[in-house]
Amino acid sequence: MADRRLGSITGDAEPVVEGKRTALARIQNQLERGVARTPANVRAKLLAAFLVIAALLVVVGVLGLRVLGQANGRVQRLGALQLHSSTYQSLAAYATDLRQVLALRAAGTPAVTPYTGGKILVGGRQWILPDDAAAFALSQVELGTDEPTFGFVPPPADEQMLERIRLDYRNIDRALTRIQKLDSSNVRGYAAQPSLTAAIDADNDLFTRTIGLAQRTGNETATLIAENRRAYTSSRDLFVGVGAISVVLALGLGLLLAWSLIGPIRRIEARLAEIAAGDFSGRLDEPNRDELGSLAANVNRMNDELRRLYGELEAASRHKSEFLANMSHELRTPMNAILGFSQVLREQMFGDINAKQEEYLDDILSSGNHLLLLINDVLDLSKVEAGQVELEVALFSLREALERGVVMVRERASENGVHVSLEIAPDVDIVEGDERRIRQVIFNILTNAAKFTPPGGTIDVGAARVDGAIHVAIADTGPGIARKDAERIFEEFQQTDAGLQQREGTGLGLALSRRLVELHGGRIWVESKLGEGSRFVFTLPVRGSA
Repeated sequence: MADRRLGSITGDAEPVVEGKRTALARIQNQLERGVARTPANVRAKLLAAFLVIAALLVVVGVLGLRVLGQANGRVQRLGALQLHSSTYQSLAAYATDLRQVLALRAAGTPAVTPYTGGKILVGGRQWILPDDAAAFALSQVELGTDEPTFGFVPPPADEQMLERIRLDYRNIDRALTRIQKLDSSNVRGYAAQPSLTAAIDADNDLFTRTIGLAQRTGNETATLIAENRRAYTSSRDLFVGVGAISVVLALGLGLLLAWSLIGPIRRIEARLAEIAAGDFSGRLDEPNRDELGSLAANVNRMNDELRRLYGELEAASRHKSEFLANMSHELRTPMNAILGFSQVLREQMFGDINAKQEEYLDDILSSGNHLLLLINDVLDLSKVEAGQVELEVALFSLREALERGVVMVRERASENGVHVSLEIAPDVDIVEGDERRIRQVIFNILTNAAKFTPPGGTIDVGAARVDGAIHVAIADTGPGIARKDAERIFEEFQQTDAGLQQREGTGLGLALSRRLVELHGGRIWVESKLGEGSRFVFTLPVRGSA
């Protein structure tokens, strides 16, 4: 049951994921088409994308400057508040000292002896020194309220508080002046008590206000620090968020622009590859209203023109092949008659002939056979090109075919002092194919080898199984073939410089051999270097049994 539930969950999740992918692909295609249909050239689109990315960078930069400016402003405010706080704390400390001295004066006990050198004085004289200490503490308070020494201009609220502190200072100063006058006159009793009470009352108010001023400034400092911390966090998150969004937008814009450009380029490239392979059936349907759209339209026009030309070429080639096939067939009948009657005359079946006549008949037979060979090659090649050749596939002995081919060229090769050898692997014998056509391929290659191999050279014929196919190789020690001619010699009526010098052959043997080998599903090639001989190899698929 658990497995069924898991399978159900998995089965439900897969369509959801697939649906999301389909939706994303649909959105991507719509965006890509939207950019592609924008009536602007590629350069304008790239410039617009660059400007958008630059604008995003400017936004990030401006935001960063704004965040830094705000942070700098908070730092300046924090520095000012710290200066205010230290100044007001010093004022509070002076007020505290004054409060302590006045408290001693108000106590009226011998505890003031530290101010009198340890002596207990009689009457008001014992308070002279404490009065001086109070005056000094009061002068510190006065200095503490002197704004020119602050180094800053107090805000209005602080200014009001400082005015009240100065008022308390003046009240204390007046009371303390009266007290000092009474103490200097050594007045005993409670004559100074009213002034002392007034001084203490004013001092209490002064102390409260200085402490409150310092505390308020300290609270503002703590509040600003907390605000700065929160502002830093929010600014950091905002900056990171905007930066991340800008990066995502820049990447998205870049990818979108790349899709709108790379997609058409790839489709155009694929279509060109199809055209190069001879497929003219497809067309490009690009929505781009830029250079890529124009390129796609030109590719379509080129495709249509090439299809038309290719059709005309196919028709011309077909007509040529039909013409050559018909003409070759028509030429074979009179040529056979010429050769037949020439052979009869040469054999002196209707009377004796003289030496000159025999020489002329030999020339007629030689030229006629050469012309008949040319006609046969043209006819065979035309049939192959016209698709009129049907292979008579059957099992036959490749070993026997190679042996017969060697026997056919060995006599001519021996006359030129060329040695012909044959080496066939034990597992190569019965193959499947058209025996007559394979023999024709072998004879064509062997004839060329015998024709181009100089006296004293060798021709080595071999066959073996290689990678699931049978390879037939015919190597000679002739002049070799240049690399630039290695492919050209397999085309119709193409010969190397050595072949042209020989003034023999039609230039059709190798072309016909390649067509016949390819009809069997094999391939043919040459391995050669100038001055080092040539090695022709053709392959046959293994369909029979050895």
